[in-house]
Amino acid sequence: MTDAALPGAETAGCSYAQALSDDADEHARALMRWTQRYEQLSAGRFSGELEEIWLGDVQVFRECTNQIVHEGGLAWQGSLTFGIPLETEGQGWYCGEIFDQRSMLTLKGGEELDFRTPKRLDILGVTANEAAFRMYAKRVEGRDIEAEIAGQRVLRGDPAQAQELRAFLLTAINTVKASPQLLGHAAMRKALEQAIYGSLLAAIGNPNECPRPPSTSETRRQIVNRARDYMRQHVEEPITIADLCAELNVSRRTLQYSFQDVLDLNPVGFLRALRLNGVRRALRRAEESSSVADIAASWGFWHLSHFAADYRAMFGELPSETLRASLSRRGERPF
Repeated sequence: MTDAALPGAETAGCSYAQALSDDADEHARALMRWTQRYEQLSAGRFSGELEEIWLGDVQVFRECTNQIVHEGGLAWQGSLTFGIPLETEGQGWYCGEIFDQRSMLTLKGGEELDFRTPKRLDILGVTANEAAFRMYAKRVEGRDIEAEIAGQRVLRGDPAQAQELRAFLLTAINTVKASPQLLGHAAMRKALEQAIYGSLLAAIGNPNECPRPPSTSETRRQIVNRARDYMRQHVEEPITIADLCAELNVSRRTLQYSFQDVLDLNPVGFLRALRLNGVRRALRRAEESSSVADIAASWGFWHLSHFAADYRAMFGELPSETLRASLSRRGERPF
């Protein structure tokens, strides 16, 4: 295994690691904090690959195997896991049920894993602190995720949202793989964790989603005013939608409807604009040793190419150009 953990990352709970193995039993031990046993069932040389990210309360991994394997064991206590197949060759069984690429697999910490893989399996996994995920679902989306799942081991949600989840998780893994040092920024980890929670909830779907709730204009104005007051008081902080929902005690939908009705704006876009302005201020007063990537990550931007495009659209120049011009004005050489 190769480990790209940062100095002190073990205590901060953030790391990136890769593992390659030619033995199923060895491969079973590669996933951190899981207790697993793998038994190879098909004939042939075994090949396993694993990539793993730790963000604190969230573990994201991609696992590839090339033989039929029976997987048993336990995830870490207090966790909730979602498995999202990327590619399967042949039929697989999960806890007595047949699954395919349209399925989402679930496992709670303390429940026994009973997984007979297909001949070839490429799967994404997210293991989150169950209490943190449930709190996010309730606070931000107004959903009781425990009741929605209700002990189901194989879910079949919205196919389009599931595909978006796959693409999102792959992007997250590749971004951290390319720049593991960005995990050192708490705002980046927080933003990525919450994006993962939101993407999972969208992929699961919401069978109990209600029509747009009635609300008075005055109520919506009060919500927007309180949100803007909070933003002004925390202008130097990378605020998230979840922060606003917690502060105002409203759901994401209520917040969105209020912003749209009062300002004709999406609150996500509004917050993104505030964070982009925060990055710009930081770039304009940055030291010579500063990097665009670190400053962006400190404001919660983890997808650097999207960040650069959004920054350019907002300010008419790339963030690197802002930094270069600022250092040049002060007679410093850009890093």
